[in-house]
Amino acid sequence: MSVDQGPIRGSRRSNPATYTGLLDPIRKAFAKANGVKPALFSANSEGACPNCNGAGVVYTDLAMMAGVATLCEVCEGKRFQAEVLDYKLGDKDISQVLTMPVTKAEEFFGAGEARIPAAHKILGHLADVGLGYLSLGQPLTTLSGGERQRLKLATHMSEAGGVYVLDEPTAGLHLADVEQLLALLDRLVDSGKSVIVIEHHQAVMAHADWIIDLGPGAGHDGGQIVFEGTPADLVAARTTLTGQHLAAYVGAPVKKAPARRTAR
Repeated sequence: MSVDQGPIRGSRRSNPATYTGLLDPIRKAFAKANGVKPALFSANSEGACPNCNGAGVVYTDLAMMAGVATLCEVCEGKRFQAEVLDYKLGDKDISQVLTMPVTKAEEFFGAGEARIPAAHKILGHLADVGLGYLSLGQPLTTLSGGERQRLKLATHMSEAGGVYVLDEPTAGLHLADVEQLLALLDRLVDSGKSVIVIEHHQAVMAHADWIIDLGPGAGHDGGQIVFEGTPADLVAARTTLTGQHLAAYVGAPVKKAPARRTAR
């Protein structure tokens, strides 16, 4: 499973719920609870507001100037027909569900009348990769490179691949979220997966089982393997720039030069 920071395929109508497949079990649960068709609970299908076609905003083309998006006056940005919002699952309509952050949705779909095990599992993966703050209906076009990468990682977590290759998964992450990501990588390794991370973050390097350090410099000054071994060995050797900075990061004691003997 190769997870890079490339753009996620999808239009401005796409969001974490549609990209991860989360919306499918939610739509079916809404349909079953209300005795109607699942298509009503898709803003890209029968349930869409007819004025904005389910976009929530109305786009105005200004020819030579940049277009303008204004909130739909009919649905007030909720994207669905008013009749669709009368249908509830638990105490929420579909628009309210899509505005939930992942952490709140995980709680909502984890117990009670709205319990959906398939949805809860996907939400758990999103929380595991540090995306608990994203709303389910947030457009994918608003996500950063690091968020897109972690969203892709969450979709791959249930698949049968044995090797994960991650390209700078800490991009844009808060320090607390880095710790959460490292715990996730530990779980992947403990489950029998191999995880290869291309990374500059010192917390990730210190946490790794094995480091391959490329150098001696950057760009055209690099490309050679200048060290291969454990983080502890890299810190102890300090023969590369990475080793020197990693030693400072982990607070390793500074090596003192041996005292010179003076002949008399």
